[in-house]
Amino acid sequence: MFAKSVARRALQLQPTLLAKRTKVSLPELDWDFGALEPHISGQINELHYTKHHQTYVNGFNAAVEQFDELKSKLDNDPAVAKQIVAVQQNLKFHGGGYVNHCLFWKNLAPTSQGGGEAPTGALAKQIETQFGSLDNLISLTNAKLAGVQGSGWAFIVKNVENGNQLEVVQTYNQDTVTGPLKPLVAIDSWEHAYYLQYQNQKANYFKAIWNVINWKEAAKRFEAAA
Repeated sequence: MFAKSVARRALQLQPTLLAKRTKVSLPELDWDFGALEPHISGQINELHYTKHHQTYVNGFNAAVEQFDELKSKLDNDPAVAKQIVAVQQNLKFHGGGYVNHCLFWKNLAPTSQGGGEAPTGALAKQIETQFGSLDNLISLTNAKLAGVQGSGWAFIVKNVENGNQLEVVQTYNQDTVTGPLKPLVAIDSWEHAYYLQYQNQKANYFKAIWNVINWKEAAKRFEAAA
């Protein structure tokens, strides 16, 4: 009887446990906060990760719950549609913030773990073919970053609907890249990513970050994207 009771209790808990598993959470970092110094300070990384990225995690999870709750009411109350549209804006913003930062952390690495080392293999050949050199691609990306008015991102992407060409894409706020644009490198241009260290000299941050870009990760994404 006791075993059956435990089994029934476990089944009753499964939906709750599943709901907890499906919520997004902060990704595990492959390095300590201070590991990217002197290029990005440990204080910036700690605040960026534990405060800013956590805010997008919390906001996205809350928006998903609100969306599900409102969707269940839609059949009986068409006026709920207006609220759903508002929640969708939160889904886009916080969801983009969550996804973009997950990409961002993964494409950074301390110099002791290969950060800043030039890419090899298929990605290196594609860069050489399209841009002539890695430095030229970096210069183009920095120009895109400098062109962000306010807050946003620059992505180096593989366009799988355009002959697998590399492109540098600029987005605003927490907009992300989707569809045929497969992100290889994501660079955060929001002030929270650099201001404590570089203050109003954001161009110096854009130059410095290439010393800790994880091109090995970018090469893996390039070869996996289809």
